[in-house]
Amino acid sequence: MSDPLAGLYQELILDHSKRRVGDGPMENPDAEKFERNPSCGDEITVRIRVNEAGTGLDALTWEGTGCSISMASASVLSELVAHESFEDITPRIDAFRTMLRSRGADAGDEDLLGDGIAFAGVSKYVMRVKCAMLSWVALEACLEDIEKRTIG
Repeated sequence: MSDPLAGLYQELILDHSKRRVGDGPMENPDAEKFERNPSCGDEITVRIRVNEAGTGLDALTWEGTGCSISMASASVLSELVAHESFEDITPRIDAFRTMLRSRGADAGDEDLLGDGIAFAGVSKYVMRVKCAMLSWVALEACLEDIEKRTIG
């Protein structure tokens, strides 16, 4: 990654950590999950509401405290998947996880991840990967709860 691009991505992460898209409570969510990163103390609660058709999200909100990486990642996630179908969300989560586990080898798929590609540089810092993944893991757990209720 070139230095100017790395700087741009750094700015994008800082902007999202301040703007915090999707940050706030939700009344009567269909699923809610709390995740904590014990190595640094970041905490997040993700709440989702399923659309009337039961095929995707009507809304995603989150509340948390932590570093700019974890808060920005939650903001990007909220912006990216708030009204997506379940069918489209899972590949996004998988692509984000793959990029973060690549230790810098995977620049990310902008079509799938949008602003999420700004976190490609985070993958070089193993201790920060959990920070970036925190909200994504919470969303994944929410989706698993919804799936269990639908199937079971």
